[in-house]
Amino acid sequence: MKKVLVKALAINLVILVFLSLIGNGWAQAQNQGKAAEGKININTATIAELESLPRIGPKVAQRIIDYRTQNGPFKKVEDLMKVQGIGEKIFNQLKDRITIGESK
Repeated sequence: MKKVLVKALAINLVILVFLSLIGNGWAQAQNQGKAAEGKININTATIAELESLPRIGPKVAQRIIDYRTQNGPFKKVEDLMKVQGIGEKIFNQLKDRITIGESK
């Protein structure tokens, strides 16, 4: 009886681990899909979201947030070039991946 119980617990543990791994993989795939199809709103993005953009590290991400805090929201995506460290070359790499949100 004890062996059967140990075996049943072991099987349940294996199933639990398997389902956990599948669930985590599925969640990550869903998040990557959302990031790939959607654009980053530079007026509301967190530092982590900004850092997910190419060529944007923690310092530049913080400068973007500081800029919009001091000057208000970006009115057009090209205004991002007003942030120190983002010139035309970097902006051209970002422009298809960013937005300022919906126009009113």
